[in-house]
Amino acid sequence: MKKAEQKLTLDGPTTYQIKVPGELDARWSDWAGEMVIAVQSEGDGPPVTTLTGSLDQAALQGLLRRLYSLGLPLISVICVESGLENGNCSCQNGEERCRRPR
Repeated sequence: MKKAEQKLTLDGPTTYQIKVPGELDARWSDWAGEMVIAVQSEGDGPPVTTLTGSLDQAALQGLLRRLYSLGLPLISVICVESGLENGNCSCQNGEERCRRPR
């Protein structure tokens, strides 16, 4: 039996990776919901915080608004898992590109 292909929806959870400049430490974990917070620094460069977790579109909008209210510019927002069967979705630069099996 063939499985139905799933699409991105407004109410279904999708895993996102959001990068912002600076360092958000563990105190921000309650504020960021169930997002995993990781901070990376390379050499003398400034730290970059990566937030990773599963959100629906409404929760994603809320999180992006909170980051905006803190004055944190976005480095990237990447859709790393969308539930597409054997595929993967990349949401970058305002474009949605999904690679699907042919």
